[in-house]
Order: sequence, then structure tokens, then C-alpha cells
Amino acid sequence: MKGVSVLEQVHFKRPMVEHIRDSGFHAVDMHFHTRHSDAYTRVRSALALAKRKGVGLAITDHNTPSGALEAHRMRGGVLLIPGMEVSAKDGPHILLFFYDFGEMVEFYHREIEGRKGKSPYMATTLSTEELLECTSRYNCVRAAAHPYGYLGLNRGVAKCIEKGYLNQETLSRFEAIEVINGGMTRTVNRKASELAVKKGLGLVGGTDGHILRDLGNVLTCGGSGDVEGFLSDIVHRRTFVIGREKNLIDKSLTAALLMTRFVPYTLPSLAVHVRQNLPRVRRFVRGKAAGASRTRTKPE
Repeated sequence: MKGVSVLEQVHFKRPMVEHIRDSGFHAVDMHFHTRHSDAYTRVRSALALAKRKGVGLAITDHNTPSGALEAHRMRGGVLLIPGMEVSAKDGPHILLFFYDFGEMVEFYHREIEGRKGKSPYMATTLSTEELLECTSRYNCVRAAAHPYGYLGLNRGVAKCIEKGYLNQETLSRFEAIEVINGGMTRTVNRKASELAVKKGLGLVGGTDGHILRDLGNVLTCGGSGDVEGFLSDIVHRRTFVIGREKNLIDKSLTAALLMTRFVPYTLPSLAVHVRQNLPRVRRFVRGKAAGASRTRTKPE
């Protein structure tokens, strides 16, 4: 928004959709999961609630466009942004928003379908850099999902940059940053907002919802009511984000549901966690070794 700093475009409060619409903006939950990946929510239920609340929706299931495509076929009377959340081999999650459902399907079949692991909702075989490289061949908006999350896991691009696992220049290949994620804490969401200011990137926000009642609690708001215009608003920093993080009860419920969805893939999921945490373990071991060496060489 012209003349307004990015920090003034991030509002940590409950969205009042009627007020947003009366002000001439369209509101979209840009990060929501269904039973097509690691949630239990039916697409039909999500569409019905989105319509009742008067918000748009980006169904961003992990490593698959099938949830978004089911919503598209149903044509539920809401603004639908074609999207998916892709998990990189080295940890980070990347939200991809497409201008066209057909191009999203093409991207999936050419770049992702054959690169899923044995735990299909977790890491693909593409590194962050490889994933960014292949997305550059498609007309899409790349947003860094929960850039500083999660605790103990390398699921955010900015977190991996801070720890030295990725280059500083990696963020320059994104068009946007998720500045409010419903599953994160206020502290890391504020940090993500500050990062968007520093890097001059667009703003998106979403619930990262895995249960139906999450939907619509974090919204990205723009002036355009069609896919192309809305994504253009994001890229050109004409959006604002409003919403609040989940409470502890909903976070606990989400965690419990996620665990049940991954039961069939327990061993391959554990293998992914081990592989992604090896850099942290190696750094810890090197630090201990260096400390021991300094102690041995310290003069009496």
C-alpha cells in the first residue's frame, strides 16, 4: 500500500470480515490443509465455511494439488487461489500460488509427483535451491511459509539461513513471506513481519489450518477479487494481513491429529527428521570438539 510501511500492514487481531469487505478489500485464508494431505477436513466442508464467512481460500496441501483441484471442480462460490505447500529435502516449506490451475497441475506432474518420499506429506527429494530453480520456470508466486518455524525443526527458510544451512541470497528468490501463520507464536510472526520489511517482499498470511474451525482466522487482504489481480497485489506489496495465532488448546488438538495422519508413515517420517537434523548435530559435535581442544591447549 502506497505510503504505508509493511509493519502497518500486519494486524494481530481478530478479522472482521464485514468491515474488510465494506472497506473494498477481498480476504483470503492463504494457507489451509485438507484430508488430501495431513488434515481430516473435507474440501466440501472448507468451501461451505469459507462461503459462510465470506472469505476466499487457498487450499495448500502438502506436495499435492489434489485438494485445490477438488475445490476448483466444486466451484463453491468463493475466490479460490490455486496453491500447494511443497516441502524441501533440507527442511523448509514453500507455499506456491499459481495464476492458473492448469499450470499448477503441470508443475506437479513434471516437478513433484516423481520426487515424493515414502512419507508423502513430508520432504520431497528436491533441496530448497533445486525447488526454487524449478519453480522459476512457472508463473507462480513463491512465499516462505512460517519462515522461523518450527521449534527444533528446520521448516523455515529464514531459520535455515540464520543457522547457516542456506545462503543469505536465498530469500531474494521469493516474492513473499508468510508474516502471520496461525500455528506460530506472536514472537516469530513479528520477526517474520520485520524480515518482510527488510527484504521488501510481499505479505501473505494464513491459518495453516488443519481443523475446520481454524479457517478464516488469519486473512490476506487485497483490492482485487480475481486470482491474477490478487496475486499481483501480493507481489506488488498492496496487501495487508490480519489475524491471530491459535490458542494452546487448538494447537494441541492440531498436533494430536497430525500424529494420527502420520502413523502409516512412522519410519520414513522419522528418517526425514533424522536427515534434516544432521546439520544441527554435526555443528553441536564440532562445537564440543572445538571447546575441548581449547581446554586442552589452555596454558596452566
